Amino acid sequence: MKRTPLYEEHLRLGGKMVEFAGWEMPVQYSGVIPEHLNVRERVGLFDVSHMGEIWVRGANAEAALQHLTCNNVAALSDGKAQYSAILNERGGVIDDIIIYRFSKELFLLCVNASNADKDFEWLSSKNPTDARIENASQEYGQIAVQGPRAMELLVPLVKGCDLSALKPFHFVETELLGSKVIVARTGYTGEDGVEIFVKADRTVDLWRLLLEHGASFGVLPCGLGARDSLRLEAAYPLHGHELGEDVPALESGLGWIVKFDKGDFIGRKALLELKEKGVPRKLVGFVLDEPGIARQGDSLALGSETVGAIASGTKTPTVNKALGMAFLRSDLAQPETKLSAVVRGRAIAAHVVPLPFYKRSK
Repeated sequence: MKRTPLYEEHLRLGGKMVEFAGWEMPVQYSGVIPEHLNVRERVGLFDVSHMGEIWVRGANAEAALQHLTCNNVAALSDGKAQYSAILNERGGVIDDIIIYRFSKELFLLCVNASNADKDFEWLSSKNPTDARIENASQEYGQIAVQGPRAMELLVPLVKGCDLSALKPFHFVETELLGSKVIVARTGYTGEDGVEIFVKADRTVDLWRLLLEHGASFGVLPCGLGARDSLRLEAAYPLHGHELGEDVPALESGLGWIVKFDKGDFIGRKALLELKEKGVPRKLVGFVLDEPGIARQGDSLALGSETVGAIASGTKTPTVNKALGMAFLRSDLAQPETKLSAVVRGRAIAAHVVPLPFYKRSK
């Protein structure tokens, strides 16, 4: 298994290590529930160095990304980030990504850990221009600082700019510990915070600085368990659950980032046909009305008829309910629709609810 630059730090802090997407990563330190609640109430640190980084450079970089991704890259300005996706010809999601624009000739893509090499090969093989596509995943570590006190922790540490003025889905190049970093006001928890790209050999120094300086703010190192429960409450999709190559983007709730009017892109034709015909399934939220937990692989039923497939599910600490997301027949996708979650052959009363389950107060 691969290891991030922070592997020894995780062991030192008592992290429980597990395999994730080919990486040896901490699933928890003090426990999933206290870590989850600490991010909601104070601030947490996540090692996300397993994520991949791909540069797209050259005069035709924007044109290449317009073809290779589904959102409108031309809408970006320098210093702005965009949630998007790489689709296949069927409109399925190869990966969901964030695109960072440095200039019209320079973009950084942050891609999911398990997909980094596959994404790079796909982008390279499908690139219709002479733009240069470079896989720089080995060069970077990445730390997510998430929670309502995240900016309090960070602002005094960054001397080169006013980090408090950084807007959501914007980023800045600055210095921390004398090393160049990219600080992006993005995250995967539903809370305020940033994700920091740092050179691999400086990741440990930055991690230790954030833990030391963050002690007065109640910072905790957090693992994959809390990351998953936090993203589920915020209804953020996860590749391999809500997203997949065999699931059209319009079924996965990604219709808002599919820009048909920008011109041609991979997957456009298939998704346009699906849109005109009507999407047979929609991604919905559900809550169980009886004791139990429904997880991926379980199903939703109306009477004796199976009408949906559960993509993610658990009982989350902040909402404190057994909940999840599922692909449900479109005619049943309205909130308050009463269904059953079928868990190991047992039917548990459930109903459809609006997404997200949790939304932070601004």
